[in-house]
Amino acid sequence: DTLYFFGDNNLTEWGPLFQRYVPPAFRIPGTSPAYSFGIAGSGSGVPFHWHGPGFSEVIFGRKRWFLYPPDKTPHFHPNETTLAWLHHTYPTLPPAERPLECTLRPGEVLYFPDRWWHATLNLDTSVFISTFLG
Repeated sequence: DTLYFFGDNNLTEWGPLFQRYVPPAFRIPGTSPAYSFGIAGSGSGVPFHWHGPGFSEVIFGRKRWFLYPPDKTPHFHPNETTLAWLHHTYPTLPPAERPLECTLRPGEVLYFPDRWWHATLNLDTSVFISTFLG
């Protein structure tokens, strides 16, 4: 299971966390960042999708990322979990069709560019914050 907080929320309970959180220093002029806070179990994740640019930071646990540039749509089924994709589709991909990959650990930050396809897989129970820049 994964629990996400997006957009405007009653931050009474979470206020102390967000008061201590220092987001990445980069901004897009004329915009305000939006934050997403998540707590997720091992094996959970988000299937391939894209949106505007941003950062993702792991506070606790490990999160594996799979990324494709905007002009290279990944082969996936929208109702398939990332874990199922990793077990069934990923091994059949020729090396040239595999995504860029990395695993974020606590304190590490990943920048994801505008409209890049990405999927995530939480390798452990994970706590993370994403900063959307657009």
